[in-house]
Amino acid sequence: MDWKAIRDAEFPVAERWAYLDHAAIAPIPRRAGEAMRAWVAEQETNGCIHWMTWRKELEVVRQRAAQLIHAEPTEIAFITSTTMGIGLVAEGFPWFEGDNVVTPAEEYPSNLFPWMNLASRGVETRAVRSRDGRIWIDDLLAAMDDRTRLLAISHVEFASGFRNDLDALAEACHQRGVALFVDAIQGLGPLTINVRRTPIDFLAADGHKWLLGPEGAGLLFVRSDWIERVRPILVGSNSVTSSYNDPEPAFTLKPDAGRWEGGCYNVAGLLGFGNSLELFLELGPERVSERILDRAEGVRDRARSAGWTVLGSDLPADRSGIVVLDRPGTDPNAIVRNLRVSGVAVSARRGHLRISPHLYNTDDDLDRLAEGLCEFS
Repeated sequence: MDWKAIRDAEFPVAERWAYLDHAAIAPIPRRAGEAMRAWVAEQETNGCIHWMTWRKELEVVRQRAAQLIHAEPTEIAFITSTTMGIGLVAEGFPWFEGDNVVTPAEEYPSNLFPWMNLASRGVETRAVRSRDGRIWIDDLLAAMDDRTRLLAISHVEFASGFRNDLDALAEACHQRGVALFVDAIQGLGPLTINVRRTPIDFLAADGHKWLLGPEGAGLLFVRSDWIERVRPILVGSNSVTSSYNDPEPAFTLKPDAGRWEGGCYNVAGLLGFGNSLELFLELGPERVSERILDRAEGVRDRARSAGWTVLGSDLPADRSGIVVLDRPGTDPNAIVRNLRVSGVAVSARRGHLRISPHLYNTDDDLDRLAEGLCEFS
């Protein structure tokens, strides 16, 4: 794979930046920007004259999103954020008073607060602490009882980069009759997910991180056997089989995940997202995953050589595209600011430096990072 050619063709950001912050907000590839600019030009020139053409293009995006995770298009709904996807499931799940949901305590707030918000409905959220820098499956299972209905967990934890074992979690949950919800925003891209092989029940991911899409365009996966069991929230004209233009529109919900697409679509964002997905599918998700993980290993090697401690597990199966670094006596936020002056983009999260490279990052990008890290050694 000629990664430099892909970099030159698709990533203008590389002309200025050693951009290593894809776990925050990623730059979009050129083809995604072209799709969005084309839609804006169409709106300026023709308004809604060709709206149905664009609407049909959204079904192509849906097919690509389904293909990425090996789902059926009927199991995919478009969402404007991972938070929205989590909220739709949290509020629509068939809870009974006294039920509980289990989740790691280290989750991003968007995968904690929607579950905590269920307390007024008599649903308890049980937050399980990590130990030794990782989340232990046995600890999650120990928090479950006969009233546990759902486990909500990230594929990859945003602050530590720890990769949860979805195969083992799915098996353990289903043996106990517990549904599995996956916040996949930090996993899809550096890792692959096959929902046919790994029986996840629900999955949500906005596209603006590793999937290289714009903000406000993402996917919600609802396994087909859950569609009739989860109450639709925010229903509207797009949630039903009838047309808004019928003299008496019938409230007959769509038989698929489209029932969660109540109102207007973020057409520009979804078209950009669709072209980012197209790039992934052209290159091959497995090949992209291998490349990102290789880049992350390159970061780890250079960071150690620069005198930094790489936090997290040493087991390859626990690693992701996120690399977390520590050096006593340093201020991660100040380092982020100084690195940006030299054209290197990274983040600080919960007291540590977080590096997240992508497929187009070269050895030169990683060396620029290493040079900056050496200044603080």
